[in-house]
Amino acid sequence: MSDSVYDGLLGGDSSQWAFGTDFEDPLAGVDTTVPEGTDPALLAGYCLMLGDDALIMSQRLSEWCSRAPDLEEDIALANMALDLLGQARLLLTRAAAAHPAMVPALPEGSPVPAEDALAFFRDAGQFRNVRLVEVPNGDFAHVVVRLLLFSVARLALLERLQGSTDAVLAAVAAKGIKEIAYHRDWAGRWFLTLAQGTEESRRRLLNALESLWPLYPELTWTHPTEQALAAAGTGVDPATFRDEMDAVLNQVFAVSAVDRPTTPTPDGVGGEMGRDGVHTEALGSLLAEMQVVARAHPGGRW
Repeated sequence: MSDSVYDGLLGGDSSQWAFGTDFEDPLAGVDTTVPEGTDPALLAGYCLMLGDDALIMSQRLSEWCSRAPDLEEDIALANMALDLLGQARLLLTRAAAAHPAMVPALPEGSPVPAEDALAFFRDAGQFRNVRLVEVPNGDFAHVVVRLLLFSVARLALLERLQGSTDAVLAAVAAKGIKEIAYHRDWAGRWFLTLAQGTEESRRRLLNALESLWPLYPELTWTHPTEQALAAAGTGVDPATFRDEMDAVLNQVFAVSAVDRPTTPTPDGVGGEMGRDGVHTEALGSLLAEMQVVARAHPGGRW
């Protein structure tokens, strides 16, 4: 009788498995010293902003698994979700390393690593992502438009963040550029395809653009944390790449024969938005689903 093909799965090196609580430190070997002149709490808050953007966008993209129009796009969306999840893990780990006091308290002896504690044991008001990434999924045109708007901003940010005085942020940016460049290209090509396809595909695209455009300005709204870290050479002021974003989107709109929507004024509650912890109701529902297992077993190991 031949050996089972499953022999050895539970023995030896298990680091290749994408589950469990025994991951190695993702920042092992990277200089995590907070740069001179940078406030550790501000650096941690900034990493939360960028990490939460990636985490929540990843969750929304992963919801498309098995629901895309065809297998190729299903796999593409899943892979893009994994790209962003990897960025989120690094950024949340960096936040915890810079300012450990921000990590939620868990039962003594809990095996949950810092990045998981930040992902699964914060409430909606403690998340710092922009609201664009949290609104519920719509149809396929909706995911195309949202990913286009998000990736145009994310790529411009990462290109500048390569020069950060923080070694971790610079490394995350250098690694993420190729990933996000593909995301932007994928979304741009599908935007053109839907715009120049059938009457129905164009109608859906324009509806998606109209519904998501009011959230676009928040991508370049400068939060005081971003402003302070940009001045220190650690972060990036998103207002500095607004013109670049507009130029890229204008090119996509032009070749697609789509009129650029009128840019609305950023809104919020008392002038506060996602970076301040002010979110739509959708984030609470998303987190309830994403966090349910971890919160039910806060000391679990698997």
